Amino acid sequence: MRWTALFDDMEAQFDAARRAAGDAEVADRVRREQGTVTLVDRVRGQIGFVLRVETSGGENFEGELTHVGSEWLVLSKASAEVIVPLAAIRLVEGLGRNVAGESSRVREGLGLGSALRTLARDRAAVIVHRVEGSARIEGIIDRVGKDFMEIAAVLPGELRRSARVSAVYAVPFAGIAAVSSG
Repeated sequence: MRWTALFDDMEAQFDAARRAAGDAEVADRVRREQGTVTLVDRVRGQIGFVLRVETSGGENFEGELTHVGSEWLVLSKASAEVIVPLAAIRLVEGLGRNVAGESSRVREGLGLGSALRTLARDRAAVIVHRVEGSARIEGIIDRVGKDFMEIAAVLPGELRRSARVSAVYAVPFAGIAAVSSG
C-alpha cells in the first residue's frame, strides 16, 4: 500500500512539472510571436474600431479606422477623413486585442504617396497638418512625388485656379503629421 501511494505521488509531481514546463514554453512562444508584430499589423486588426491618434505635430485625431496602407491609416468621421502617416504617430488609443497581417500584395505596396495621389486626382480640398505643429496649409494637392507633395494654397471653398493660388508649397512626407479632407 505504501508503495502505491509513493508511486502515485511521484507520478503526480512528474505530471505537474511537465505541465509547468509546457506552460512556460507556450508563454515563451507567445512573447516571441508578439515581438514580430509591427504597428501596421496591430493597427490593421482594428478596422472598424474608433481610435484616437496623437501625432508628432501634437494634434489629436479621432474617428473610425477605415483603411490601413503600408505607411498610413485613415480615420473617418461623419464630416471628414484624415490620413495619418504611421511615422507621424506618437500614440494610439482604443486598440482592441486583434492583430492582422496584410493579405494582399497590392494593398501592402500602397505607400503614403498612393493615398495622396488619390486625393490629388480627385482635386480634393485638404488641410496639411505639419509635424512641427506650426501653421497648417489649406489647398489642393498639385502633385505627389516619391517623397514629397506639392500643395497649392487656396482659400477654403475656392477652386484651384491660377489667380486664386497664394503660394505653392513642397512638403516632404517626413514633414506631414496628417492630411485631412472634407
